[in-house]
Amino acid sequence: MVTIDDVAERAGLSKSTVSRVINNYPHVSIKKKEKVYEAMKELGYVPNSSARSLRNKKTQMIAVLVPRIMNPFFGQLAESMELEAAKQGYQLLICQTMYSKETELKHLELLKMRQVDGMILTSIENDWDVVKGYLSYGPMILCNEFEEEATIPTVKFDQVHGGYVATKHLIRQGHKKIAYCTGGQKSNVGQHRRRGFDLALKECNLSFDERYGFYDAFSIEDGIRIFKHINQMPDPPTAVFTGSDEVAAGVITGAKEYGVNVPEALAVIGFDNQVITKLMDPKISTVEQPIPFLAKRAVEVMVDRISHKGNDQEVYEYPLELIIRESTVSPIRAVE
Repeated sequence: MVTIDDVAERAGLSKSTVSRVINNYPHVSIKKKEKVYEAMKELGYVPNSSARSLRNKKTQMIAVLVPRIMNPFFGQLAESMELEAAKQGYQLLICQTMYSKETELKHLELLKMRQVDGMILTSIENDWDVVKGYLSYGPMILCNEFEEEATIPTVKFDQVHGGYVATKHLIRQGHKKIAYCTGGQKSNVGQHRRRGFDLALKECNLSFDERYGFYDAFSIEDGIRIFKHINQMPDPPTAVFTGSDEVAAGVITGAKEYGVNVPEALAVIGFDNQVITKLMDPKISTVEQPIPFLAKRAVEVMVDRISHKGNDQEVYEYPLELIIRESTVSPIRAVE
């Protein structure tokens, strides 16, 4: 049986320091905490005595896992959650996964070690069978991202509808050759947007040309890369559905660099309605995701689960709205 002495030896620290970390004492450096957590993970040590002493004691901390804080969507989501958590008497611990399975698991250990009262996952990198193993240590909810097999609350937007209205708008502008850009193909958010995209095409008896599919697109640089590829195609698309406003901004930036007019030669639609949509020239049409509302609802659900110590499979789904601006509307195209 692994003991606290084994942890201290593996971490290269004193037994008293390990004890202070386990019992969440202040004035312990982050570096020492990381050494202790890593040693505990490597040895498979679970602090039973600590768990008993903390059973009825809360940390008033909620961890939120985001894939990339520099992404404007996740940055705003985390900030909005932090403001709402403060109103509820909680602090927010923001943890980046950088789309890494290993990093996600490392952060999930915070729940196991009783360092946080609950955990909000805005993305999920590991299979649900792996993640659900941490449910016994505290409440978790999914926010934004979702998993069909998950047995925890989910707070999300109707991504199928978002993908549908954006694509239908492009079709109404007269476009038949529409490119599709998305981030991670595993993401259920992306998959549901694609369902909406395909539904709109099907309703209008249009088929998708796989040459117009672009994947692993997250940033402005990715959008520029995608435009350069489109610009070299012998039969390029006349419109681009992107999975984020950053990618849309990149496509428009690339188009300007090569003298391609947006929207006359190439219409571009984004997703999220971030500040950048109003700063670009032309301003970007997009699907608005009311992030502060999503954040508020997620924190409310999380605090309720912490209080009632339960996990259920309830899904809270909310609609999305299309915002039409200059990047898709051309004077020479009719709008229905």
